[in-house]
Amino acid sequence: MRIGAFELSEPLPALREPHALAMLRPWIDVGSVGTLTVVGLESRLGAKEVGRLARPGNFFDFTRYRPTAYLKVGRREMSIPNTTITYARLETGHDFLFLKLLEPHMLGEFYVDSVLRVLTAVGVKRYCLLGSMYDVVPHTKKLLVSGGALGLKAQQDLGRTGSLPTDYQGPSTISFLISQRAPQLDIESMWFVVHLPQYVQLEEDYMGKVRLMEILGTLYGVAQDEGDIHRAEQQLNYVNSAVDASPELKAIMPQIEAHYEARLASRKEDIAPLPPEMERFLRDLGNRFGQN
Repeated sequence: MRIGAFELSEPLPALREPHALAMLRPWIDVGSVGTLTVVGLESRLGAKEVGRLARPGNFFDFTRYRPTAYLKVGRREMSIPNTTITYARLETGHDFLFLKLLEPHMLGEFYVDSVLRVLTAVGVKRYCLLGSMYDVVPHTKKLLVSGGALGLKAQQDLGRTGSLPTDYQGPSTISFLISQRAPQLDIESMWFVVHLPQYVQLEEDYMGKVRLMEILGTLYGVAQDEGDIHRAEQQLNYVNSAVDASPELKAIMPQIEAHYEARLASRKEDIAPLPPEMERFLRDLGNRFGQN
């Protein structure tokens, strides 16, 4: 069955008031937090694929998203980058639709429209984008999460999570139009972004994943994975050791922590920034950290 640019299985699965959880690469997926969260839930809940883009090359530049060659039983195969959609049925509550989105390089409006058409066809009631970004926050405090919601019930649920309101202005992704246009189709939308310390750049940040899962636990009662908690604790110990070995970073940690507390007190995502030279230092430190 073709819906927009997607080829879907037929018949479509009958889901109970499904909520869609989406991640987006490479935008808002530093530390692969959104990817880890969605893929982890897919695995735990036994999600099954319902569809993918019929011709991903219409949207993606394969010199930027590289196909991957691999051997399968001695035979060479190719894995083509794509946007995939899976679903999972739960015993109680809302069923889930999972979207692993890639940022389109071309035909962005058609891409957005196709995703919205799929959400409508499956009967999705809420679309929630999950991600992460680097920020001037300390690793010694509970990671900040900013977010937003469109729709009365979604706004009420947002309030339960304790997230900071999003007031970001600047370059964005065309895919955010999914969140903006969904309410026009009677689909509520939400988004949550975990703020990670910019001086800690990990390929897979389990501290961020655990924090994002706290949000989903509040909304859906989803339990944490003990393995994730253990990995997050190991990463925290590693970061503590790295900070102890950096006299410059140790010296400015009190300022970073004070900045964090001021943001919590004001309930704003962004207040007066730290001095530019400090932010440059933290960015450079993060780049060096990620190479170790």
